[in-house]
Amino acid sequence: MRDFKDNFGDRLRNSAQAKKAMLSKAARPSPDDPAEIERRAQRKAIVDAREARAAEKERLAKELAEKQALELAERAEHLKREQREMADREVARAAEQKAQRDARYAARKKRKA
Repeated sequence: MRDFKDNFGDRLRNSAQAKKAMLSKAARPSPDDPAEIERRAQRKAIVDAREARAAEKERLAKELAEKQALELAERAEHLKREQREMADREVARAAEQKAQRDARYAARKKRKA
């Protein structure tokens, strides 16, 4: 039985060591620890880079929106100009047709007279 008691003592000691090891893993490192300082610096660098990418993405999105708005305005102006030209051509064509009709009418009236 003595062997059994020693075996039980070993198990208790191993269990206590395992608990200490788990607690030491979960324990927070000191803020002055060089590894902790380096890790915080790396995280800050990652966050700064992420913010810079987000700002760049936002700037590019604004530029694209401005460019699209400008193109849309130019397209609208071009369309308006084409519509005005088309209306002017239609007015000129109608005036020309009226002039031809009036000339035919005047020629007919002249023949009858």
